[in-house]
Amino acid sequence: MASLEIAAEHERILREIESTDTNCIGPTLRSVYDGQEHGLFMEKLEGRIKNHDREIEKMCNFHFQGFVDSITELLKVRGEAQKLKSQVIDTNRLLQDDGKELVQTLEELKQCRLQQRNIATTIDKLTLCLPVLEMYGKLQEQMRTKRHYPALRTLEQLERACLPRVSHYRFCTIMAENIPRLREQIRDVSMSDLKDFLESIRKHSDKIGETAMKQAQLQRNLDSAVSRQQRVGSGRRARKEGGLGTELDGQGCSPLSEQDSGILDVEDEEEEEVPGAQELVDFSPVYRCLHIYTVLGARDTFETYYRKQRRKQARLVLQPHSNMHETLGGYRRYFNQIVGFFVVEDHILHTTRGLVNRAYVDELWDLALSKTIAALRTHSSYCTDPNLVLDLKNLIVLFADTLQGYGFLVNQLFDMLLEIRDQYSEILLKKWNQVFREILDQDNYSPIPVSSEEEYRRIVGQFPFQDPELEKLPFPKKLPFSAFVPKVYSQLKEFIYACLKFSEDLHLSSTEVDDMIHKSTNLLLSRTLSHCLQYAIKKKNVGLTELVQIIINTTHLEQSCHFLEEFISNITNVPPDTVNATKLYATSTFKDARHTAEEEIYTNLNQKIDQFLQLADYDWMAPAGGGKASDYLSDLIAFLCSTFAVFTHLPGKVAQTACMSACKHLSTSLLQLLLEAGVRQVSMGALQQFNEDVKECERFASSGPVPGFQGDTLLLAFIDLRQLLDLFTQWDWSTYLADYGRPNCKYLRVNPHTALALLEKMRDTSRKNNVFAQFRKNERDKQKLIDTVVKQLRGLIQAHQS
Repeated sequence: MASLEIAAEHERILREIESTDTNCIGPTLRSVYDGQEHGLFMEKLEGRIKNHDREIEKMCNFHFQGFVDSITELLKVRGEAQKLKSQVIDTNRLLQDDGKELVQTLEELKQCRLQQRNIATTIDKLTLCLPVLEMYGKLQEQMRTKRHYPALRTLEQLERACLPRVSHYRFCTIMAENIPRLREQIRDVSMSDLKDFLESIRKHSDKIGETAMKQAQLQRNLDSAVSRQQRVGSGRRARKEGGLGTELDGQGCSPLSEQDSGILDVEDEEEEEVPGAQELVDFSPVYRCLHIYTVLGARDTFETYYRKQRRKQARLVLQPHSNMHETLGGYRRYFNQIVGFFVVEDHILHTTRGLVNRAYVDELWDLALSKTIAALRTHSSYCTDPNLVLDLKNLIVLFADTLQGYGFLVNQLFDMLLEIRDQYSEILLKKWNQVFREILDQDNYSPIPVSSEEEYRRIVGQFPFQDPELEKLPFPKKLPFSAFVPKVYSQLKEFIYACLKFSEDLHLSSTEVDDMIHKSTNLLLSRTLSHCLQYAIKKKNVGLTELVQIIINTTHLEQSCHFLEEFISNITNVPPDTVNATKLYATSTFKDARHTAEEEIYTNLNQKIDQFLQLADYDWMAPAGGGKASDYLSDLIAFLCSTFAVFTHLPGKVAQTACMSACKHLSTSLLQLLLEAGVRQVSMGALQQFNEDVKECERFASSGPVPGFQGDTLLLAFIDLRQLLDLFTQWDWSTYLADYGRPNCKYLRVNPHTALALLEKMRDTSRKNNVFAQFRKNERDKQKLIDTVVKQLRGLIQAHQS
């Protein structure tokens, strides 16, 4: 059974070998060798081969004759084949000979096609590389011409768009390696340009600010042209309505109010087009640097650096020069630098996005405002020239208007101008103090003589004086006041003009201007002019005539104050009856000066009386009187008569008061002369001479040296002396002692102390005379009577004291 299976398997393998491709026979043969009967298989294989060989031999034998025939025919064809071969060789040789040129041409064509392909490939590669090379060349040109921002843009485009497409080339690698270095170079160069720019604007900020302020001045002149014409018209109307001239001392010099300060008046200069402040500066370095740093991703670094450097420059700009206060040019340069700085910052603020912001600029402005105000307060305090202060005020106003035009808040500057206004007022007061003193020192204190109508009108044009009676008098004639009245009045107007000039362009209302002028004028009157008048009155060499003229002058000046009120109202356009309007309360200055002059007259008169009394030379032991007044007293009375003749021009009751004061002082001085301690003894003869002198004084009082006294009013100045002398000359002690204390007694004005003192001096005289006449009964009785009266007087004094 097993042998049958093996035989069947071998049969199958043999069929597979016969029918299978020799390339796939391997597995079949392996199955033979895997089995155990390969020997038997080999035997069967041999048998199968033999069978096939017998079949091949049979087939060959069957086809042999045909094969022989084919060979025979083939041999026959061989000759033809040889001939054909020869012909083919000849044909081939001829063909090769004929095609050699074609082959060479084809080879050349092949090389040409190869070159064309290479050229096309090269063109393609160059087409790809040329934009990169051109862009790199453009980059180099931009770097050479310092167009750094376009160079940076080119570099970015080169790096992002061009180089990646040709990155496998070596030159692209070199370019890529060079790009960071180029960026660093661009950043450094742009920063260097920025530093140059910062240095340039630091040096030229003065010019920038000057141009900006000129622009502001031109704009302000255009805006205020109409209002200025109206103001000029009102000013002329004010002068005309006030009826006041501006000519000083008859020399035709221009008043201070019409003298231009000479600064910043562009209309006085040739008008020319002023370029814009921003046009003076090339801001491109800032823009380039900002864009470059923005592209490089370092914008924050750039902003920090720019702001830090500008803060440093701001501190330098805000530091004033030590001698800035000496000239207006110093202030102008200081303001120009500040304006130039903030014009640049304002332009940067509006032309860049975020390099500086409003908070940063406002912070710098707050710093600048505080520093500027502090510097102005310090330096302006050194100024003593009102013209310089006025020019400084105009400069500050222009400075404020310029910066306000750029959007900066300048209210604090105008507040500070109000402080400078007070300082300006103080400087004006000092200046006018000198002016008033010179006027008072140079005055002759005599009525102004007028020889012609023209001269009269000129003086009346300076001072509002109207006197119909005086106008009727023929020329030459005299005005009642001296020259210092129109001069002082003109200077009061000049002071008002000076105050008004400072208030211009301060954005103040008419009421505020009016209030300022009134306050300053009140100060001028109550302090400056008052001190000058007091100084003039208190001078040592001022006589009674000068004092009388000062009283007359101050009276006329006081009467003219309502004209000053109208004058101020006209130039400020504020009616004087406006509610809460400031008034010229300082007109009392003239009253005070007049009262001082009156007191000085009284004092001067008393001093003159004292000087005459020092010439008194009484013989207090004279046995009898001379029968007439003493020479010194006659001279004194003559002096008083001539003096009071001048007093008739005094206003009010000044003459009466002066006369009464002089008589009272004379009476008191005579009584003191009689009672002074140096006079130890007084005889009846001396007392009679003294009585003659008192009678002379009474005759003077009765003569009416000054009109206006009623009855014997002036005699009352000597009533004390008269009653005392009557008591002693009439020896009416009984009446005195009996009536003392009664309201209607005869010797009401005799003080018991005074009577006792004089009686003691007479008793001493009687005692001395009694040494030689002690045995005369009359003398003894008189002595006893004196002693008795002395005792009674002492008792009377003690009784009233208790």
